Amino acid sequence: MRSKSGLKPQDVVILLKIVSLKDRPWRLLDIANELGLSQGEISFGLERLKKSKLIDGKKKKPMKQSLLEFVLHGVKYMYPVEPGPLVRGIPTAHSAQPLKGKIISSNDDQFVWADSEGEMRGQHIEPLYQSVPFAVKKDPILHKLLALVDAIRVGRSRERKLAITEFIGLINKG
Repeated sequence: MRSKSGLKPQDVVILLKIVSLKDRPWRLLDIANELGLSQGEISFGLERLKKSKLIDGKKKKPMKQSLLEFVLHGVKYMYPVEPGPLVRGIPTAHSAQPLKGKIISSNDDQFVWADSEGEMRGQHIEPLYQSVPFAVKKDPILHKLLALVDAIRVGRSRERKLAITEFIGLINKG
């Protein structure tokens, strides 16, 4: 059964992009260019986020408490992921900041979003949306937020707990 809002994975990316901007003003065109999405995709995504009560009625401010509840309790069920083959890519989950160094892992236990220009080899993690590797190269805060979401989606209990703590801290900063 599909939810009334029809929330799509790219909507979560859009919302986290807005979070990464803190209180800076933004336009649809800016978000579209920075995420590698069309203005139409951004517009439809904002409408779905509004219906899901994850963004305010003016479609400008994230509803932080709702966002936290959704990411902490729903995202791993709505957008499950299994580590895939070894690929070159951009670090995610516990392999990226802010968890990198807080989780001891071997070189064989790294997670990445596939990207030919990536700096690391690791197990492939399907990003929430295909443009994530493009978008995170331009926005280190968005990279941290999405890496933490991946740690919640794919991590073991300890990684999830650390990711949740870090995610709450980043959300409450903005």
